[in-house]
Amino acid sequence: MLSVRIRAKRAGVQARDVKGILPLMVLMVVVFLLLLFWENELTEDVVLTSIEQLHVDYPQNAVPLRYCNYMILQRVIREPDHRCRKVHVFIHERPQKINRVCTSSKKMSCPNDSDLFCFQSETKFRMTVCQLIDGTTYPACRYQISPIKGFVLVTCDDLGPVDLQGYVE
Repeated sequence: MLSVRIRAKRAGVQARDVKGILPLMVLMVVVFLLLLFWENELTEDVVLTSIEQLHVDYPQNAVPLRYCNYMILQRVIREPDHRCRKVHVFIHERPQKINRVCTSSKKMSCPNDSDLFCFQSETKFRMTVCQLIDGTTYPACRYQISPIKGFVLVTCDDLGPVDLQGYVE
């Protein structure tokens, strides 16, 4: 019986062998965490570019005061260089209704870019226009709220609305 125990001790993993693996394991965890955070940083702007994320608030958020300030902070709406947006519009209609704008017969050149075609909604939508009144760098932006009803102008692709180009009251 004694000879079996001696063989088992010789065949087992020694503590000094595990200590040699420890730095490699720490390095692998650090690399994994870097890749995880790097991936999130790269995809952050992609999520924010959808028209629904940027412009649709249905049903309208029930923030009683400072609606624009709250929504712009909540959705991290800013220019690419982190400046405050001068004007931002939130649409308070169902996403399905906004998607139908792409099948509208009112197709025209976009007012901001003559190379693109815009589709205008056939009915007026409830919207909130947020006009910058104070601040230059996000998140220190302060906005004035203006509820309106107007026709939206959107660019579309095969999947639906891509970008809000403006509105007509």
